[in-house]
Amino acid sequence: MKKKKDDKNRPEKKPRSPGREKYIDRDLSWLEFNRRVLDEAEDPATPLLEKLKFTAIFSSNLDEFIMVRLAGLAGKLPETAPGQEKDLAGKKSAAVRLFRKISSVILQQTARQSRILNEKLLPELACHAIRISNWENLTPSQKTAATAIMTRRIYPVLTPIGVDQSHPFPLVPNLGLEMLIRLERKEKNVFREKFAVLEVPQVIPRFIQVENSAAGIVFIAAEELIEHHLEMLFDSCDIKECSMFRVTRDMDLAFDEEGMGGDLLSEIQTVLRKTTKRNVIRLELSSGISGKSSKFLLEHLKLSDDSRCLIRKVEGMLNLKGLFELASLKGHPELLDPEQPPLRSPFFPAGCDCFEAVRNSSPILLHLPYESFDPVVEILEQAANDPNVLAIKQTLYRVGNDSPVVKALIAAARNGKQVSVLLELKARFDEENNIQWANFLADAGAHVVYGIAGLKVHCKALMIVRREEDGIRRYMYLSSGNYNCKTARTYTDIGYFSCDPLLARDVSALFNVITGFSAPPRWNKLLVAPFNLKERLLFMIDREAAYSTKENPGKIVIKANSVIDDEIIDHLYDAAEKHVKIFLIIRGICGIDPAYLPREYAGNIHITSILDRYLEHGRIFFFRNNGAPEYFAGSSDLMPRNLHRRIELLFPVDDPRLRSELDRILETQLGDRRKGRIMAGANKYTKTVAAQKYENTRSQVVLYEYYKKRLAGVRKKEKEFAGPLKVFRNPEKEG
Repeated sequence: MKKKKDDKNRPEKKPRSPGREKYIDRDLSWLEFNRRVLDEAEDPATPLLEKLKFTAIFSSNLDEFIMVRLAGLAGKLPETAPGQEKDLAGKKSAAVRLFRKISSVILQQTARQSRILNEKLLPELACHAIRISNWENLTPSQKTAATAIMTRRIYPVLTPIGVDQSHPFPLVPNLGLEMLIRLERKEKNVFREKFAVLEVPQVIPRFIQVENSAAGIVFIAAEELIEHHLEMLFDSCDIKECSMFRVTRDMDLAFDEEGMGGDLLSEIQTVLRKTTKRNVIRLELSSGISGKSSKFLLEHLKLSDDSRCLIRKVEGMLNLKGLFELASLKGHPELLDPEQPPLRSPFFPAGCDCFEAVRNSSPILLHLPYESFDPVVEILEQAANDPNVLAIKQTLYRVGNDSPVVKALIAAARNGKQVSVLLELKARFDEENNIQWANFLADAGAHVVYGIAGLKVHCKALMIVRREEDGIRRYMYLSSGNYNCKTARTYTDIGYFSCDPLLARDVSALFNVITGFSAPPRWNKLLVAPFNLKERLLFMIDREAAYSTKENPGKIVIKANSVIDDEIIDHLYDAAEKHVKIFLIIRGICGIDPAYLPREYAGNIHITSILDRYLEHGRIFFFRNNGAPEYFAGSSDLMPRNLHRRIELLFPVDDPRLRSELDRILETQLGDRRKGRIMAGANKYTKTVAAQKYENTRSQVVLYEYYKKRLAGVRKKEKEFAGPLKVFRNPEKEG
C-alpha cells in the first residue's frame, strides 16, 4: 500500500527496546521492595535496635505477601493426580514459572535475613551487653531465674497435645510458633515412639529476660526455655527430639457479596471463622529437624513435594517478627534513631478552638508525622461536645486499637449528634478489629455502613456539619492516611483541612454515594475512583504530552506507594516519548521500566524509592500544564484495585502557599541521595549502604528540620507581638 502524500516525510516511530518486558511483574517488584527494607538492617549508619526493627518489618511484610499474593498464585497452579505428583516446573504455564521464581527469591532473601541476624546483629547486640542466649550458655543464677519464670508464668498456660489414634493431629493456627516433639513413652514395659505438638503461646513474651544488671541484659527465647523444661509437661517420657515449625495459611479471603444470604457483617464473620482451616502455603522448619519428624509433619499437614507449599528450613530462630519486642527495648537511646517528636501545627495552637482555626486559615496542610495528628482528634472531640455541631460523617479503614477517633464518634452519637460512619469491614487483616468497632458505634446510636458490595471504601474523608451565625458550615479533613493515631506517628501522610463550600458539596455527594443509593454527581473538585479519577489522570498525562516539546518539555511528578496499572504506564511511556520529564517517587511496587523505551527517551523517566525511619505513605500528583500547574493529594495509588475496585479520592491543592509546601516536599525527596534508591535497571535499584556522605540530603530529616524551624519562627513572632498571631492567611481573606 502506498503511503499518503501527507505521510511521506513523517519519521517512523522507533521500535522500543527489543527483549525488554513492557511491565515489571508486580510480585517480583514487591519482593525487590522488601529487599530494600532488609537493606536498612545492613546499613552501617542505621542504629542497632532500628536494624532489628527493619528485620522484623521484613518478616511481617513477607508473611502478608505469602498469605495473600503467593496464596493467590498457588491457587492458579495445575492440579496433580493423587499418587502421581510431578515436578510442577515441568508444566509450561506462566503461573508455575512465576511461582517458582517467587519461591526462589523468597528463599534467597530469607537466607540472607538469617545471616544478617545470626552473623551481624546478634554479635553487635552482645557488644552492647545485650544477649539472646541459648540454655547451655546461661550461668547457674540465670538458669535458676529462667526456671522460676517457666514454673510460675509459662507452664500454667502450656497445652501439650499428643498425636495418636485417640488424639488427632491438632489444627495448627496461622503463623503460630509450634513445637513438634518426638518422644518415647513406656507402655506395658515397651517403649513406644510418640509425637506431640506444643504451641508457644502468643500471650507470653517472645524473649524472656533472665538478667538485667551492670553486666548487661540477658534474654532467652521463649521456645528455647520451654524446650529445656519439657519434662514438666511429659512426665515419665524420654524426649528424643524437639523441632520448631510454623505454618502460613492462605488468607486471601473472598467474600461472596453478590450471593450471600445475610448481610455483609455476618458474611465476613462466617469467613473469618473458617480461616484456621485454610490451605498451608508455607511451612518453616528448624534446620536440624530429622527426616522422621519432617515426614510425620508433612503427612499430617497433608503436604507433599509437588509443591503448592513453600517449604523452608531455617537456621536459628523462626518468626523473626518477634524481634519487634527487642527493637522497643528501653534504656538504650544510643541504639535508636534520634527522637523526632511530632510538632504542633502552627495553625492549631494548643488549646485553640479548632473550628475557628480552620475558618481563619483554611485550607490547612498537615504533614504527618513531622506534624502532630492531635488537631484531627481534637476537632472530633470538640465536635462531640459542641451544641452547634449537627452531624459528623466519616470513613474509617484502619483505626487501630483503643482509637480516640472512634471514641470521639461514640461520644458524639451519645450526645445526640447525627453520626454516620462507613467502617470498611473488608480492610485486610483488620476485619475483626473493625467488626468490634462497628458494634460499639452502632450500640452508641451511630449510623454504621459496613461497606459497598463490589467495592472497598479506601478514601479518607471526614465532614463535620456545624450551625453558625451566618448559616450552616461544613468542615472537612481529607487525607492520604488512615485515621489511626499509631500510624500517624510512623507513616508520612498529607492531611488537608478545609471549609471550602464547593469542596464541601463534593464531599457531601461522596457520602451520599457511599451511604445511600445516590448516583455519582458531576464532581466540582474531587477526583473519585472508580468514577472519574483514572479518566482525569489519563487526561492530565496526555495533556502534558500534548503541550510538551523538546525545547519546552512538560513535567509530571507523582509520589505514591505503587504504580502498576497498565494503561497509566502506557500513557506515561507515551508522554516520555513526547519529551515530558517524569519523576516518580514510588516506595513499593513499580511496574515501569524506563529502559523499555528507546535510549533517547528512557532518561525522561526517573524513579526513586525512599525507605527510612518513617513509612512513605503520602500521595502527591503534580502536572506542569504549560505554566498553569495542577496539584492533587489523596488516598489513591496507581493500581487497578485502587482505580477500579475501590472508592478513592484525590483532592486538588489550589492555594499558592500550600503548593509551595508540596513543591518543597517533592524537591526534597527527589534530592535524597541518602535514603533514596534510584531505579538503575529493570527492577534493580541502587544501594545506600555507602551513602553516609549524603546525610545532609536525607529527606525525612531535612523535612523535620524545616517544620521545626517554621514552628519556631511562628512562636517567635507571637512573642514579639505579645499575643496570638494569625499566620499564613490568604491575602483575600485578610482584606
